[in-house]
Amino acid sequence: MVKDVKKVRTFSVVAHSGAGKTSLVEAMLLQAGMIDRLGSTEAGNTVTDYEPEEIERKMSITSAVAYCDWNGHRLNIIDTPGFLNFIEETRGCLRVSDGAVIIVSAISGVKAETDKVWRYACEYELPRLIFVNKMDKENANFSRAIGEIEKAFETEAIPLNIPMGEGESFSGIVDLIRMKAYRWEGGKRVETDVSSSEEVEEYRKKLVEKIAEADDELLERYLEGGELTEEELLKGVREGSLTRRFVPVVCGSATSNIGVDLLMDAVLLCLPSPEEMARIRPLKGRNPKGDTEVTRNPSPDAPLSAYVFKTISDPFAGKLTVMRVYSGVLKADSTVYNASTDTKERIGQVSYLLGKKQVSAQTAGPGEIVVVAKLKNTNTGDTLCDESAPVVYEPVRFAEPILSYAIAPKSKGDEEKISAALQKLGEEDPTLRYHRDEETNELILSGMGQLHIEVALQRLQRKFGVEVEMKTPKVPYRETIKGRAKAQGKYKKQTGGRGQYGDCWIEIEPLPRGAGFEFVDKIVGGVIPKQYIPAVEKGIVEALREGILAGYPMVDLRVTLYDGSYHSVDSSELAFKIAGSLAIKKAAMEAKPVLLEPIMRVEVITPEETLGAVIGDLNAKRGKVQGMEPQAGGNQKITALVPMAEMLTYANQLHSLTSGRGLYTMEFSHYEEVPPHIAQKIIEEKKAEKEKEK
Repeated sequence: MVKDVKKVRTFSVVAHSGAGKTSLVEAMLLQAGMIDRLGSTEAGNTVTDYEPEEIERKMSITSAVAYCDWNGHRLNIIDTPGFLNFIEETRGCLRVSDGAVIIVSAISGVKAETDKVWRYACEYELPRLIFVNKMDKENANFSRAIGEIEKAFETEAIPLNIPMGEGESFSGIVDLIRMKAYRWEGGKRVETDVSSSEEVEEYRKKLVEKIAEADDELLERYLEGGELTEEELLKGVREGSLTRRFVPVVCGSATSNIGVDLLMDAVLLCLPSPEEMARIRPLKGRNPKGDTEVTRNPSPDAPLSAYVFKTISDPFAGKLTVMRVYSGVLKADSTVYNASTDTKERIGQVSYLLGKKQVSAQTAGPGEIVVVAKLKNTNTGDTLCDESAPVVYEPVRFAEPILSYAIAPKSKGDEEKISAALQKLGEEDPTLRYHRDEETNELILSGMGQLHIEVALQRLQRKFGVEVEMKTPKVPYRETIKGRAKAQGKYKKQTGGRGQYGDCWIEIEPLPRGAGFEFVDKIVGGVIPKQYIPAVEKGIVEALREGILAGYPMVDLRVTLYDGSYHSVDSSELAFKIAGSLAIKKAAMEAKPVLLEPIMRVEVITPEETLGAVIGDLNAKRGKVQGMEPQAGGNQKITALVPMAEMLTYANQLHSLTSGRGLYTMEFSHYEEVPPHIAQKIIEEKKAEKEKEK
């Protein structure tokens, strides 16, 4: 455990996929002496990308935790996913961070995912530091990257250092605070002379002016031609970063391990300790026993409180619970209180994480991230604390899944295993949901995109030995009628002994959309005995469930039973049930039956420049745009009503239309009649499906 909380920095490394997050974490661990060689995502041997699915795809799919010591400080580092399908996990990581290192590629600049994680960091009021990576690659451009940062993030970017050259000519870095230049030889930093240039002078001037303008005394001295001391500049950079008045920027190359040590120095300077972060964003929760607000002090002497932000299902070690300690001390071989579930948990071994490697810690204090095995009643989003001082921290609210597939096990014997396996995957990944659709009887798996679901199914096979097939889920169509009709249902059967006899007359008529089914008994004079009327209704209801056009349930109609006859010996409940079924099938075919489809209320957030393309696409999907409204960051929100059948693969289409910057949510609105030409196609497909089953 780190005793001095002021010496702790807990931060996430975030950016779009391919920006170099994992490579940067690898280089930081090498600089700090935690590893003795630099792994690479290409070789699949990095500390924080260790899952087989990550190695195969050469990208981070889940977050991973590492730590190191640097200049007397403990750095707790979270390497996060950057691909859009997995970026919700990054939101959960930023929730337990005190700051963020945001990587911007010197080649590709700010991408949609980077913009999204920036907004997450704003949501949690986190101080940030930007690392302009890949300065040694072809087409690298530092000033262009700075311009994109300021435009996309609507902030002032203040470089603390700048590159000497770019691309092949990148030879070192100029430190603008100390006015020193450095080159790297064999991974070691060597000081060299600063070449005076317009660029150096311009960036240095911008830095000094930004620091001076926050303090009247400094500004007066600066305007009178006086210089600011190194100490004043360092103090000003720290104050500006912690108050988020500007965002500090440093540069380098993660894969070549150039400038990484300067970045680590900048982390100590620009990102807060747990104490400082608590002043920016106080540690507030609620007391579950009194439902009053509780504030915690991030001190080892305060009562224990820790927030669980990640769960790992390990086939060998079982369930691993990863948590951030906010206050007090978490001790091995102790009992803690889960205030979220009102249960007690036995803490066995407490360990730090270095990727998948566990390092025994025994105790952990504020700001530290640790893992504990085999907790029974604790899941992601729970708060563990001292029972005598209970507190519950607000859990992260992840976005709802946007894409669903129907899945079925390839082996019949796996049907029972699949639900238990999916539950464990859901504990690991809160954005993965599954349910059984009662209408279609399909098992539906929902996630943040196609790759998200494909990776989940890979894990299902690797970790739990369950192999499944996936297909687009069925649309829950309905059937109804548009006209009135009368029909007789008569069932008469003579078999030598006692026969069967049931006879009824019904009238059917449409009801308003959403009204459901209504049965009216208008039998008079006992033409059908009372004990048989429920059987008629039951036969009608069962027939309606099966539909008459394409096998979908019939809704929004009234059935009136008004006449019939019976036989004193041969009539039975079964006979009248069959008679009711025959009557409704005849009547429905004469009452202008139609197919209904579910209409979804869709909200799409898109950048202004892709607004026309998105609206055009929604119109092509038979959508009806209801309105538009401007959003922050130059975005527009479109509200539309669109048939569900057109939205089943929309996540991929919207990603393509908006270069990954679009977002959408949808919920059921109502049912509407399917256009005749589309309805005919659906009916024919359903008939062919039934023939195939036979």
